[in-house]
Amino acid sequence: MSIFSRNDTETTAAAPDLAALTGDYTIDPAHSTIGFVARHAMVTNVKGSFQDFTGTLHVDGTDPSRSTASIDVVMDSIGTGNADRDGHLKSADFFKTDEFPTMTFRSTKAEALGGGDYRVTGDLTILGTTRPLSIDLEFNGAAKDPFGNERVGFEGKAEILRSEWGLTWNAALETGGVLVSDKIKLNFDISAIRNA
Repeated sequence: MSIFSRNDTETTAAAPDLAALTGDYTIDPAHSTIGFVARHAMVTNVKGSFQDFTGTLHVDGTDPSRSTASIDVVMDSIGTGNADRDGHLKSADFFKTDEFPTMTFRSTKAEALGGGDYRVTGDLTILGTTRPLSIDLEFNGAAKDPFGNERVGFEGKAEILRSEWGLTWNAALETGGVLVSDKIKLNFDISAIRNA
């Protein structure tokens, strides 16, 4: 996972010495979000997130290409604000959470794209299928919280075609098109605490 300075006027944490950020971090799920957006009935977006996940980061502020990320998501923790829809997503039509309880991401590459942009690429496993995923990242800052924890924060985004992971359930609409989009937008808002 890469770290970089922001060159804008937002008043987040002070720009850190990137080399000083080098170390191992644990994602704080109480202050982080792993979410998704799917198009529904071709006319609106449905948003959801996972409430139960763990993850670790190794940050190399001197050489971001040596940074890594690992995330494990409990699929039964999916939530979209609608109990019936959540139950359907957990069923055999979608995530088969009884058979495949966890979604994982393991980074394989981190790179600087220039102009303050970075990308982390890794292996995303859903339903036992592993395929590459690239996540574009923005660094939100680094700070020490009132409890003495050294934190770093990131925002990330990516897009996948769910069918590539075997998520193919759908229903045709009378007006044309399908009920659930194949393209899914992923979003990450991550706060991580440096390990002691």
